[in-house]
Order: sequence, then C-alpha cells, then structure tokens
Amino acid sequence: MRRTGKISRNDRLNGEFQKEIYEIISRRLKNPLVTEMFSVVRVDASRDLSHAKVYISVYSTNQEKKDATFNAIASDAKKIRYELAKVIRAHTVPELHFILDDSMEYGDKMEKLFKSISEGEKRD
Repeated sequence: MRRTGKISRNDRLNGEFQKEIYEIISRRLKNPLVTEMFSVVRVDASRDLSHAKVYISVYSTNQEKKDATFNAIASDAKKIRYELAKVIRAHTVPELHFILDDSMEYGDKMEKLFKSISEGEKRD
C-alpha cells in the first residue's frame, strides 16, 4: 500500500464500506438474531474489489449471545452485499467475508491486568 500523504482510492472505499455496512446491519436488515451491540472495526477490500474482509467486534458478556450475533451477521453476507450495491458508487461490490475481531476485548483484558499489577506494586 502506498503512503504518499494522500488517501488512496482503496482506503477511501474501505472507510465508506465500513460506514455503510454498519448502517445496513443496524438499520436496514433488522435481523432479530443480532441482539448484542457490535461495531464494524475495519474493512480491507482487495485492490480489484473482488473480496473484502469485514472485521466485526461484538460486545457481550454472554459468549453464546456474542456468537449468535456474529453468526447472524455473517450469514447475512449476501443480503448486506446486495444492500451495499444500492448505496456504493463503485462498479464492483466485493464479496464480504466476516471475521470476528476480539482486539478490543483483548485490550480491555490487558488494561485490567496492567492495572492490577500496578496496584500490587503500590501496596509493596
């Protein structure tokens, strides 16, 4: 990926895909199986726009509900792509591949761990 100070067409499209996919899932599809809060963390489309990885983070303390929400989103991939084709100004709308992104949870876990270590050092 080139970094010349300007945003590439692919980066711009990825941002647009990210925003629109979130809107489609949360407002247009209204899948009753999507019960937990989620976010579209990022989208990585291939240069030829044939495929795009869509990273989804689901916020839930209940693992079953988290899995059910992610699976519901992933199973709607074709519907989401169809809706995306209606709003995106591109000749090609990529095939969507959803990936569960646990980086936010991992970050929270590490932050709590560091905080507990820091508090332990203060007591000594």
